[in-house]
Amino acid sequence: MRQEFIENRIFDEIQIGDSASLERALTLQDIKLFAALSGDVNPAHVDDDYARSSRFHEVIAHGMWGGALISTVLGTQLPGPGTIYLGQSLRFRRPVKLGDRLTVSVTVTSKDSEKGRVSLDCQCRNQEGEVVVSGTAEVVAPAEKVHRPRWVVPKVHLAERIHLHRLMAAARGCPALSTAVVHPIDKLSLAGALAAAEAGLIEPVLVGPEHKIRAVAETEGLDLGRYRLIATPHSHAAAERAVELARSGEVQALMKGSLHTNELLRAVLDKANGLRTERRLSHVFAFDVPTYARPLFITDAAINIEPSLDNKRDIVQSAIDLAHALAIDEPRVAILSAVETVTPTIRSTLEAAALCKMAERGQIRGGLVDGPLAFDNAVSAEAAAAKEISSKVAGQADILVVPNLDAGNMLAKQLEYLGGAEGAGIALGARVPIILTSRADDAISRMASCALAVLLVQHRREMLA
Repeated sequence: MRQEFIENRIFDEIQIGDSASLERALTLQDIKLFAALSGDVNPAHVDDDYARSSRFHEVIAHGMWGGALISTVLGTQLPGPGTIYLGQSLRFRRPVKLGDRLTVSVTVTSKDSEKGRVSLDCQCRNQEGEVVVSGTAEVVAPAEKVHRPRWVVPKVHLAERIHLHRLMAAARGCPALSTAVVHPIDKLSLAGALAAAEAGLIEPVLVGPEHKIRAVAETEGLDLGRYRLIATPHSHAAAERAVELARSGEVQALMKGSLHTNELLRAVLDKANGLRTERRLSHVFAFDVPTYARPLFITDAAINIEPSLDNKRDIVQSAIDLAHALAIDEPRVAILSAVETVTPTIRSTLEAAALCKMAERGQIRGGLVDGPLAFDNAVSAEAAAAKEISSKVAGQADILVVPNLDAGNMLAKQLEYLGGAEGAGIALGARVPIILTSRADDAISRMASCALAVLLVQHRREMLA
């Protein structure tokens, strides 16, 4: 058990030969936090791919991390709180590599009673016993005893978009997806589509008022030279023309530009000329949440306002199918409500129980479905254990199915704006995937949304092969 109190050693208590040590493994999170605090953003130090490559073994700058650990021992153990650091002389003898476990030790070599100073030998050794950092430190030892509760260091999470980057990397191995980009008349929608094209994710067909699209491209310095552009007079016509392209097979996906979602979906859902299928249209957010170990999918937070039980069956199945396309073979699906018990007065708990039974009877296939589950029980194993919930889904959900659009929209935006989450979005249930992004989404989110469509179409091809 971790020590609950921290205590120093005053000058008179310290003897020559006294020592203290700690062990710590170097993680990528440590590297990035060190970079954030120090301002060292050298790609050789903070880039994930570089850090994991053999070239990283030649980089010795992370010996500075070992030096920081020496300071930790001096400030918390020997002499401990109240120590005044006067100086140190360190030599970085070997590189400190990602995954190395350092043993950091300090040993008292001399004392100056007149000035209250203590000199210490300092060493860091890796898991092979090799010295990676060595040197000396001089400090003024504390004169007053300190014994107080140990300050609990808060957990710090960096929004690294690990899952979104993996998503895009997987999609780059697939053929580019011919995509009608609907009404891209602002910087974000046009630049996002072109960035996805440059990344090899899509082959954009730009549909909208030509003069507006070209004006944005000229203002922002975007080159439209090699991309097809289909002129329409306004956004309504752009949505209708894009749907025609999808119906005829000229494009394999649609991407929302600078128009309202309901304007695009009105054309998609047109009974005579739209892209309807037997399945209910629904939306899925794919979130990269810094505090969660896996990608987190939320559905439906954008299209269905108060979905019926039949609607929810389709919503759940579409989300499971998307997870399969992303190589999640048996996604864990949590049907959310305010409580985790079936309560007659709370409709969402009744529908959650019904969806679980539908999954048991094969009306929903390909995932583990459980509910009702409150949000905390769905994503936290500790919360689930505290309420004695026995479930293969609780605490480790991949997909969260919300009761209605209000709940889903608030949950998604709370994760994004308060939880540091980054998300991609896609609409499912039409003949082709629809890349639905918010007007506030940045280029990474737009590219990740394209990657969802690419992987979904590729998965469908493989299933039909």
